[in-house]
Amino acid sequence: MEEASSKLGLIERYFSDFTVAQKQQLEALGELYADWNSKINVISRKDIDQLYRNHILHSLAIAAVFSLPARASVLDLGTGGGFPGIPLAIFFPGTEFLLADSINKKLTVVAEIAAAIGLKNVHTRHTRVEDIKDRKFDYVVSRAVAPLKDLWRWSRPLLLKRPSDGDYPASGLICLKGGDLAAEIAESGTRPRVVEVHELFPEDYFREKYLLYIHR
Repeated sequence: MEEASSKLGLIERYFSDFTVAQKQQLEALGELYADWNSKINVISRKDIDQLYRNHILHSLAIAAVFSLPARASVLDLGTGGGFPGIPLAIFFPGTEFLLADSINKKLTVVAEIAAAIGLKNVHTRHTRVEDIKDRKFDYVVSRAVAPLKDLWRWSRPLLLKRPSDGDYPASGLICLKGGDLAAEIAESGTRPRVVEVHELFPEDYFREKYLLYIHR
């Protein structure tokens, strides 16, 4: 595991305005995920050793590009072990997050970790995204869940029509993906804004990783 003294070193290299409470929440994630992962495997064994880089900082690429407004609603589609939802919920404590997944045991871990660090703005739902019919969201976020054409097909009916106001992006899908995306983008029929994560965080791990944004 990453040394305790360096848990936030990498994160604070790129973000410097955390409150004491946010630092405590971020620091707690290391032991919590290690403990839960030993019971329910939600993160690969090789990745758990680099939790702060591979999962937390990667999730926060969204926060490096976009500010999410207080009282906005965000759906984390296919959250898995809680990424990008939990790091984003820590970063944006006034924003409401619904973390959804079709695998209930992963949501058990997510809910327990959110409760352990006192995240009041996180809720979970055991569901397939296609079955969400009762509400809409300002934003949908996801990380390495499905092809872009599917993500957009699932997300579009769930998005409110919130215009950009200068400080905040218009409603849309914000997803983290990797590899050569040219064919995937073409097949989706969309024209996303594409940001190279390596330009945000110049670590070798983030080469060929991208943030894509499609507005509603």
